[in-house]
Amino acid sequence: MMNTVSELANHVGLKSACETLDFPRATFYRNRKGAPSTSIKRPTPPLSLSQEERTSVLDILNSERFQDKSPYEVYPALLDEGKHCCSISTMYRILGAHDQVKERRKQVQRPAYTKPELLATGPNQLWSWDISVLQQCQWQVYMV
Repeated sequence: MMNTVSELANHVGLKSACETLDFPRATFYRNRKGAPSTSIKRPTPPLSLSQEERTSVLDILNSERFQDKSPYEVYPALLDEGKHCCSISTMYRILGAHDQVKERRKQVQRPAYTKPELLATGPNQLWSWDISVLQQCQWQVYMV
C-alpha cells in the first residue's frame, strides 16, 4: 500500500493520493521514517538519586515505623526530624519500581455476606411485612 501511495503521490501529490486511496497521511509519514530505535539510552539527570540513596529510601519506607504509611505521611515526619532524603513523588517512583504502590496496610478479609433466609415451617412462626423475602415452603397437612 505504501508503494502505491508513493507512486501516485509523484503524479498528483501526497494529500490527493492519500485521500483517493483512503490511506492516512500520518501512517504514510510514520512508515516512511522507519521504526524509532528503542536502544536509545537516555542520560541520567545530574540530580537523580544514586542506587545507594534509593535503597536507603526504600529501607526507610519499609521500616517498622513507616511500613503502613503513605509517602504523604512519611515525608513530613522525616522533615520534623530534620531529615530530607527525597520528594514525595520520588518516594512514589521508588515504590513503583519495586511494585509496592498499593495499599500497604494489611487488609481485613471480610467473610462473604449471606442474606438472611426466613423460613417458616408452620403457622405463626414468622411474621414479615415483605413476603418477597420469605422462602417458598411446601405445606404438608397430615391427617390424623
